[in-house]
Amino acid sequence: MSTIVLLTLTGLGLAALYFLVASGLSLVFGLADVLNFAHGLFLSVGAYGTWWAAQHLPGAGATGFGFVLAVAFGVVAGAVVAALVELVMIRPLYSRTIEQVLVTVGLSLAGVALLQATWGADPRPFPRPAWTQRVTDVLGAKVPNSGLLLIVAAAAVLAAILLFLRYTRYGLVIRAGVENREMVTALGIDVRKAFTLVFAIGGAAAALAGALGGVYFGSVSPGQGGSLLIFAFIVVVIGGMGSVVGSAYAAVAVGLLQQFVNYYGTSGAGDVCVVALLAIVLLLRPQGIAGKAATA
Repeated sequence: MSTIVLLTLTGLGLAALYFLVASGLSLVFGLADVLNFAHGLFLSVGAYGTWWAAQHLPGAGATGFGFVLAVAFGVVAGAVVAALVELVMIRPLYSRTIEQVLVTVGLSLAGVALLQATWGADPRPFPRPAWTQRVTDVLGAKVPNSGLLLIVAAAAVLAAILLFLRYTRYGLVIRAGVENREMVTALGIDVRKAFTLVFAIGGAAAALAGALGGVYFGSVSPGQGGSLLIFAFIVVVIGGMGSVVGSAYAAVAVGLLQQFVNYYGTSGAGDVCVVALLAIVLLLRPQGIAGKAATA
């Protein structure tokens, strides 16, 4: 029983990490119709921003409020970089899909190279509060606190995004834009501001994933964002492009499947099963779990 509880909670922790990355991807594609392959860069900016702030920012550190301040610095850095990327590189390329892909892929590669040139290619030890390195007893299972932190953070982000989309003016614009961008534009609403805001929100969520992922893994490296981005794209496709709730469902499915199969099967079998799940969803329900079927 304790093994099942441990695998379930660690799987949910992994799912939470995937969701934090995938939520921004889903929003960006749903509103702006942009496949942002540079999204992993925002995660790396958040991770390295938190790592740097914990050592150099006055008042920040690896304990208590100092760690919260370091994470906040990383999240703000990720949001600012995401907004700048949208304004400078993506905005001139809307409706030009091939150019978008080329630019975002190139930016992702350039970002990794810049991080390697600045701080080296080797993983760096990540500053972690002492309590995140301990475990909590849950029904007889010793569950790492870092995984529980991810679950709480992902639940808070999901709730915040849903409340924002439902009860704020810009949230209503984004929801309407996801449903019918042409109609929103025809009503005289400038959706470009919403595009920038969505990129900033997605960048902040990815940066938070980078910061908490550093706590989870215990280190940070330049290529960390790219490896997590692969599974985030899988989550977005399975959940339904543009659906944040669908991404949450898909992240849980992917995280649990990966964790259980890797434990009871051979190493790496979980990744294979995740790809198999993606193929099944694309064959049986191409629009994803919560996506809407395309109409002629």
